[in-house]
Amino acid sequence: MRQHGKLEYGGQAAPQRTCVGCRVRTAKSELLRLVQVEDHVVPDLRGRLPGRGASLHPSLSCLELAERRRAFPRAFRVAGPLDVSPVRAHLEGEPRNVM
Repeated sequence: MRQHGKLEYGGQAAPQRTCVGCRVRTAKSELLRLVQVEDHVVPDLRGRLPGRGASLHPSLSCLELAERRRAFPRAFRVAGPLDVSPVRAHLEGEPRNVM
């Protein structure tokens, strides 16, 4: 029997999160944590930035789906649009400005 909030992953129980793009529950280690810094959404590669986090599969298709669904303002509980260009740059492999 599965424990609440856990997913069998490699024979061990692992925390699970839901991707804000495709809405699929996956092991936390397979998702990219995002946080809001001012009016930007930035990737939290170390998982240490303060604030409310949102999880996303590290793929452009999930990012585009999240943008179409306007998922980021809901996930971060803010009114109005947020700039996701730092996340897009990270997923495309471009050098990014650390905020």
